[in-house]
Amino acid sequence: MTHIRVTRSVRIPDPIRISRYRKAPELGPRILFFSGGTALNGVSRVLKTFTYNSIHLVTPFDSGGSSANLRQAFSMPSIGDLRSRLMALADETVTGHPEIYNLFTYRFPKRAGKKRLLNQLDTMIKGRHPLLEPVPNPMRRIIRNQLGYFYNAMPAKFDLRGASIGNLILTGGYLNNHEHLDPIIFLFEKLVGVQGIVRAVVNDNYHLTAELDNGRRIIGQHLLTGKEVVPLTSSVRRLSLSKRLDKLVPVKSQLRKKNHKLIQQAELICYPPGSFYSSLIANLLPQGVAASISANDCPKVFIPNLGPDPEQIGMSLNAALQRLMEYLHADAPEGCTNEKLLNFVLIDRKNGFYPSGLSDKLVRELPVQVIETPLISKRSAPFYDSEMLVSALLSLA
Repeated sequence: MTHIRVTRSVRIPDPIRISRYRKAPELGPRILFFSGGTALNGVSRVLKTFTYNSIHLVTPFDSGGSSANLRQAFSMPSIGDLRSRLMALADETVTGHPEIYNLFTYRFPKRAGKKRLLNQLDTMIKGRHPLLEPVPNPMRRIIRNQLGYFYNAMPAKFDLRGASIGNLILTGGYLNNHEHLDPIIFLFEKLVGVQGIVRAVVNDNYHLTAELDNGRRIIGQHLLTGKEVVPLTSSVRRLSLSKRLDKLVPVKSQLRKKNHKLIQQAELICYPPGSFYSSLIANLLPQGVAASISANDCPKVFIPNLGPDPEQIGMSLNAALQRLMEYLHADAPEGCTNEKLLNFVLIDRKNGFYPSGLSDKLVRELPVQVIETPLISKRSAPFYDSEMLVSALLSLA
């Protein structure tokens, strides 16, 4: 078999290509994102109107919020970001299942008492809750079954306040499927009509470890983001994985064959905006990720963060680009060229605020092509406009 690489001229945005995708999203491009958190949810909601084939590899290393309670109780990977992305890609039209969407996005009251919350969960398991009654069988029976698995395994002291029903269903399915995420994520996709593919990059119950420039070491994603604790005061020197949260137990993670195939199927690979280390770089830590990226000849594009990111203390745009390449090359095959890992940097210098400029010297050395195009509107400033960003990505695919 002969492999050749064909190049083409691209217009950004390309109205003809975008119009074609809107008319037939089931035939839309396979754009792959390495991400986590909620930063890409707005993009995902726009993207599903153009393609049902986007691929989202999400980090399972979150250790904050309600995911922390579930991880501690069941020794499992984080599922909060997975649920969030699944719901962002869910079919919200009348042809979907709005009653299931409403159930999966529901959270228990934060100020309710334990007895009231247990009663509410019990009525859901019995199928008598107002949110569950409109759900037709066999879907209602499946949901009740997963919630039942969660309830039977739930520790007596587990705090249900503020818990997401979607997270509880995913947890029940994880326990019911021999502690594997894929089967319950696949079922979740079918229940809410997810218009895309969402997978955890790995199925491992590991935690992020960061060595800082001041010599300090922290374990846990929640200590990196600056959302639940005081933001970092020293920049990150190195990111790795630990088997435990309470003490450092260095560990390696391996990309699964299923996700290798997803990367191979991508028509455009995107390193999107979001928390730089805990959302983007975290997805590149498992062994085999960069090797799979390099083996796919599709275009690869980096979209840097706008404004300050608590995880990028003192990091210039040049440094962010170099750090991304550093982690990619750490796992790439020996002799892998930069061109196999990154081709484009997508920015809007006219309307956006970046921590610094991007040097022409670095652009030539890598080499990468900088694409300057409108990505920020008056309504979205100072953030990216989801519709403009999606239009640019669709034009490159």
